[in-house]
Amino acid sequence: MRDKLEKIIIAFEELEKKLSDPAVASDIKEFTRLNKEYAHQTDLVKAAREYLGALDDIDVAKEMLHDATDADEKEMLQMEISENEAKLPQLEEDIKIMLIPGDPMDEKDTIVEIRSAAGGDEAAIFAGDLFKMYQRFIESKKWKMTVLDSSPSEAGGFKSIEFKVEGDKVYSVMKYESGVHRVQRVPKTESQGRIQTSTATVAVLPEADEIDIQINQADLRVDTYCASGPGGQCVNTTYSAVRITHLPTNTVVQSQEQRSQIQNREVCMQMLRARLYEMELEKQQAELGAERSAQIGHGNRSEKIRTYNLPQDRVTDHRIGFNSTYNGVLLGDQLSGVIDALAAADRAAKLAEAV
Repeated sequence: MRDKLEKIIIAFEELEKKLSDPAVASDIKEFTRLNKEYAHQTDLVKAAREYLGALDDIDVAKEMLHDATDADEKEMLQMEISENEAKLPQLEEDIKIMLIPGDPMDEKDTIVEIRSAAGGDEAAIFAGDLFKMYQRFIESKKWKMTVLDSSPSEAGGFKSIEFKVEGDKVYSVMKYESGVHRVQRVPKTESQGRIQTSTATVAVLPEADEIDIQINQADLRVDTYCASGPGGQCVNTTYSAVRITHLPTNTVVQSQEQRSQIQNREVCMQMLRARLYEMELEKQQAELGAERSAQIGHGNRSEKIRTYNLPQDRVTDHRIGFNSTYNGVLLGDQLSGVIDALAAADRAAKLAEAV
């Protein structure tokens, strides 16, 4: 472990030199990339230095103990050895976790799509409840959320809604939400008081840059139409809404939330790149086989991941058997506890694989 950590520290020091080089600083793209790498490595290097320092202190103290004749000095040296040895197991554990290769997508912003599924009007209301849950969670993280497109339901909630989330390592957190969410409760639309099960799907897509996904403009069919949602005086008077169809994959995206056709077209291209990127990732994952699909964190949108049960005031995440409360998660501020538990289980699984 010592050799590996020493190499990491040397590489980090070289990275520091590069960041102070004026030639690198003038290249914004390269400087940004190196700065992200620097930030990612800082905690690991700090732990590595502390670990190696503790090992060095133990070695020095043992040498001194070998030559010591004074009883008080021996006791002091033995105490120093014991204190440093006590630090090592936790430092080793922390370093092992930090050495687990990160998912390159974790740094990306995300596009989240919520769609009502089984359950009619109640499913749309539930989709709206999920959206509000994510709104509260995103606000607590100080992230930025922008609604890209929505299809409200007359009964309340949404038939579908898509929004973009920007912030620090958004995808690394939001990725755990992909899949089928199920609610069990008496619907607002039910007069008989019977408990109904309804579902909504959540898809969390890493935002793809133009570098990630190249789109041939000849493969696109672009349609414009009058917006029926927000947009001030432009609503129903100008063709500001945009629908884009990617012909080779028959992927359709649309946006009417922005005020101009140009803005809506850009939003559509963001959504299209994200969806095509997701298709490419699914292909790669399928090639990797069952071991990849078994990992927590990249749930398929057809996989039931969580149940929200109102009568029992219980939320169960089926991937790890984690329980919380309905009022705390769906209506409150406890979603972070569920996601933290999923992230911890994911790290443990990856650590077990690495070992």
